[in-house]
Amino acid sequence: MNEHTVRVIVAAHKPYEMPNDRMYLPVHVGAAGKESIGFQRDDEGDNISNLNPYFCELTGLYWAWKNLPDEYIGLVHYRRLFTMEGHTLTSADIKPYLGKVRLFTPRKRRYYIETLKSHYCHTHYLAHLEVTRDVVKKLYPEYIKAYETAINRRWGYMFNMMIMERELINDYCTWLFSILSEVYKQVDASAYPDFAKRYIGRLSEILFNVWIEKKLDDGSLKKQEIKELKCNVEENWGVKIPAFLKAKFFGIKYEKSF
Repeated sequence: MNEHTVRVIVAAHKPYEMPNDRMYLPVHVGAAGKESIGFQRDDEGDNISNLNPYFCELTGLYWAWKNLPDEYIGLVHYRRLFTMEGHTLTSADIKPYLGKVRLFTPRKRRYYIETLKSHYCHTHYLAHLEVTRDVVKKLYPEYIKAYETAINRRWGYMFNMMIMERELINDYCTWLFSILSEVYKQVDASAYPDFAKRYIGRLSEILFNVWIEKKLDDGSLKKQEIKELKCNVEENWGVKIPAFLKAKFFGIKYEKSF
């Protein structure tokens, strides 16, 4: 069997020190109309780069899906990378798992006193979830059970980070972008501040969990084919927890990332 090829894009919007490993490809997300920062641009080939203010790092994922030939495709962030044994994940680290593990995810993020749905509603807008559910019901009614299961959990795979084999990335991205493109058409975000406009990128974090739940439920993906990985960014809980509590109990929506 030929050796599996892996390419993990590192989404960035400014110059930054990148991992020194052949499997990583720094990608300038939202590059359309902007000067080069020395990385691969996401406005070349088949792309949705102009939607970056709404889709965030997903414009990079779309570009990778449509333009890279590798057997495994992944997405990480310039300030948040997968790690193993205390260091940034390398091609040597992942090699033994290829062909056995089909999907690498971040470790579950646990909310304890919130579900994915209630957390989103407190920090963002319930209407986004309502529109998304309607679109899922219309386009993929077989996913509604998985949708309800996922959004009512107190944990999720977040950050829009993953490494997937080609068959899965094709399935996931076809499903995801068909849903998000319809949601984007239905939500009028023209008056939103810049931070709120990034709602599509946040909805996709929830939808990732919906997709995984359905694949596990129908047997097309098995639990042993998923491997959770640590990330290298420490959480600033001194800032995050107060902001979270203000959103939950006083209805103060997030105005920036924490």
